[in-house]
Amino acid sequence: MNVASSTTSAGATGPSWVLVAAAVLVSGLLLAGPALRRRYPVAWWLLLGFPVVAFRVMQTWRPLMAGCGLAVSRRPALMVVSGLVGNGAPPPQPRVPRRGLIRPTSGGFVLLVRLLPGQVPEDFVKAAPAMAEDWQVHAVRVTSWKPGVVRIVASASDPLAAPRAPKQRGSGHLLRVAVGVPETGAAWVVDLRRVPHWLIVGATRSGKSTLINALVAGLAPQHVALVGIDCKGGMELSLYEPRLSALATNREQAVRLLSALVDLTLDRMSLCRAARVRNVWGLPDKERPVPVVVIVDEIAELFLIASRSEKDEAHAAGTALIRLAQLGAALGVFLVVAGQRVGSDLGPGVTALRAQLGGRVCHRVADPGTAEMALGDLNPDALKAAQAITPEQAGTALLASGEEGWERARSHLITEAEAEAVAAEYAYLTPVLSELHVEAP
Repeated sequence: MNVASSTTSAGATGPSWVLVAAAVLVSGLLLAGPALRRRYPVAWWLLLGFPVVAFRVMQTWRPLMAGCGLAVSRRPALMVVSGLVGNGAPPPQPRVPRRGLIRPTSGGFVLLVRLLPGQVPEDFVKAAPAMAEDWQVHAVRVTSWKPGVVRIVASASDPLAAPRAPKQRGSGHLLRVAVGVPETGAAWVVDLRRVPHWLIVGATRSGKSTLINALVAGLAPQHVALVGIDCKGGMELSLYEPRLSALATNREQAVRLLSALVDLTLDRMSLCRAARVRNVWGLPDKERPVPVVVIVDEIAELFLIASRSEKDEAHAAGTALIRLAQLGAALGVFLVVAGQRVGSDLGPGVTALRAQLGGRVCHRVADPGTAEMALGDLNPDALKAAQAITPEQAGTALLASGEEGWERARSHLITEAEAEAVAAEYAYLTPVLSELHVEAP
């Protein structure tokens, strides 16, 4: 009898201690929540924020789908009415789109939804504001994942409000730089090995120069050659001159420098052919030539013409850039082309070059044509989002790499002084490429 009583008492005590421990843990998290959210926002979100929002999504899913017109009745209306009159039975629950697992991200969550027959992704795009309101999150974006399935990405807060610069600065992975934060809260990484050529557009004070600062600051500690083409007299790129292997400050110099870069790629092509490899990455480390990143600031200055002689120069510059874009990825030459305005009115060479630049970044622009040139051929639905960027959102841009659709992102605030200091700090790493000498003959 005593043994049975003690066993029952121990069994009752066990669950009670578990409940007490759980209550203490939850209370501690709630009390420490504000400080945790301030100092460790990702940890706060995963421990506290996400479970609450995930529960809210599960609780509101069916009424939300019904309220947004995304639920479908299981029977025709007349059959439902006759069943109610004849049997007094409640109406059947409507069918709602099937929801997948809610997977957390560093600042929100992602889930996949299978569409019901007759539904299209646009139906869910229209319901995105209602989802954000019901789930009490900052924003919800819906994109097509594959036929019959949409991808819902929610952001608990606005990660673009104050993106944090990386705490550590070092060489990192070759040709890979974290330059900002996308709307998902992850890292915005420019990986030139994966997407070798980029087009960056933006009006004055839109954040274009800040993005280039972040890119140069990330590439400076790496074993790469940086080459600048700035036909506005070098006003922008001369800040990084200690770290540049070559700098062209007018179109005449730019044509000679681009021609030298084309010759350099052809020499590397011969080297690869002799070694029977398809690209420079197949060469042994000791034989592999240094990667070259070519930064072109204000591309319009290369293509604007006022005389016959300038027309020939512009054509030569455009042809060389297109050849570099076609050949460079396999031969270790990468392009980053920037400009305030990029349009077909600059000539057919711009359109041909644009087709070779797989990575696109569109900041606030002064004319719709530039946004269309940057994003229209990849993601037409991103044009309205790009034109909605306000002057107060400096640094915010639409990012498209041609592989994963588009997303809003914001670059880290790297000032000109900081970028100049980084360039000077790593000037000793600047490779000497005598074949890129651009002085007048």
